[in-house]
Amino acid sequence: MFKKTKFPNGLRLVTVPLKSTKAVTVLVLAGAGSKYEDRENNGISHFLEHMFFKGTKKRPNTLAIAETLDRVGGEYNAFTGKEYTGYYAKVGAKHLDLALDWVSDIFLNSKLNSEEIEREKGVIIEEINMYLDTPIKYISDLWEDLLYGNQPAGWSIAGDKKVVAKMKRNQFLDYLQSHYVAKNTVVVVAGNISRIQNPKSKIQSYFANIKTGKLKSKKKVIEKQDKPRILVHYKKTDQTHFYLGVRAYNIFDERKYALGVLNIILGGNMSSRLWISVREREGLAYYIRSLVQPYTDSGYLATRAGVDNKRIEKAIRIILDEYKKITREKISAQELKKAKDYIKGSTILDLESSDAVASFIGGQEILTNKILTTEQKFAKIDSVTVEDIQKIAQDIFKPKKLNLALIGPFRDKKKFEKLLNI
Repeated sequence: MFKKTKFPNGLRLVTVPLKSTKAVTVLVLAGAGSKYEDRENNGISHFLEHMFFKGTKKRPNTLAIAETLDRVGGEYNAFTGKEYTGYYAKVGAKHLDLALDWVSDIFLNSKLNSEEIEREKGVIIEEINMYLDTPIKYISDLWEDLLYGNQPAGWSIAGDKKVVAKMKRNQFLDYLQSHYVAKNTVVVVAGNISRIQNPKSKIQSYFANIKTGKLKSKKKVIEKQDKPRILVHYKKTDQTHFYLGVRAYNIFDERKYALGVLNIILGGNMSSRLWISVREREGLAYYIRSLVQPYTDSGYLATRAGVDNKRIEKAIRIILDEYKKITREKISAQELKKAKDYIKGSTILDLESSDAVASFIGGQEILTNKILTTEQKFAKIDSVTVEDIQKIAQDIFKPKKLNLALIGPFRDKKKFEKLLNI
C-alpha cells in the first residue's frame, strides 16, 4: 500500500514499500511536457531533460553524473512526454541514499552551461533527424499533428530543428522557474525502503531547495472535426506505415475503462481481431497493434501497422470492417472475459519491478492528483459489460471521427478519402 504526503510548499511524496524486491527506485516527475510549450520554445522540455545530465556543482560533468550510479550497478535515465517529464534512479536497497542524492542533485542543481547548451543542440537535431528518417517512429508524430494541428498538442516532443537551434540559456531558466516548482513535482520512492527510518523527513531534506512559485498552465486542446481527415507524407519506401483511428476520451472520463477493454479486443495482443484478420489470415503486416492514449484534455484510439505499398488499401478496408463489425454485433461474454483477464494479467506482470510500480503510481498522481490501486482499477475493468463495449464502439467509430495518417510513396490522398467510411 502506498502512502502519500504533501509538504507545505506543495511538493508531493509517494512511498510504496515492496517486500518482494531488493531494489528501490527513486522517480521524480515534473508536470511539464511539450504541451506546456509555445512556438518560441517548442522542444525545450525534451532539451532540458538532456541538460540535466550535463553537470551540477557537486558532479561537474556528464562523466561524474554517470559514474555515480555506474559504480553501484544502478539504472538511471529520463523521459519526456506531452504532459510530464521524469528522472529516475534504480539501485540496490542499500544505495537508496545515493539514488536520492543523485536524482535531487540533477533535478535541482543542474548548471545549464551555455557552452553545453550549444553543444547539445547538435545531439538533439540529430535525434530529430533520426525520427524523421524512421517511418515507424515518425508516423506517431504525424498522427498527432493530424489530430491537433498547429497547437502544442500537435507538435513534436523533440521540437522543431530551427527552434532548437536558436534556444538560449535564459529560456531554460524561465522554463524551470515556471514549471519545475514544488507544487508541480511528485517524488516517488518504490521498492525495498525498510532502511529508511523517517522517509518523509529524509526526502524533504533532499528536496529542501526546490523552487516555489506560480505555475504556468498549458493551453487547452482545441478539437474540431466534422468529417474524415487524412495526412499523407510522401517518402520513397518499400512499406507504408500508418495510423488509422478516432478521437476518444480523456483520462478523467470513466468510459476509458470500457475503451481499454475494447482496444484489447480489437488489436491489443496476438489473439486480437486485427492481429488475426490482418496478419494471420491475409499476411498483410508484420506488426499491427491498436492503442489507446488518454491525455488530460483529449484522447484517441488508433490502429498502427506497416504494410506493402501495393496492399495498403486492402489493409485499411479490413481494419475499417473490424471497426464496423464491433459497432453492429455484440461481442461474446467469453471474448469480454478474455480481454479483461489479459489486462489484469499483463498489469500484474508489468508491475513486477520497482521502477514499473513507481511509474504506475507517479503517472496517476502527476496527471490526475489521484491514485488508484491495481485492485481498484481491476474493479472498474470488471464492471465493463458487453453492452458498454458496443455503446463505446458506436460512439467513437463514426465516419466524421475517422483519421488516417500515413508515410509512403503517395502524393495524392484522394484514393484514401474514398475508403474512410464505416
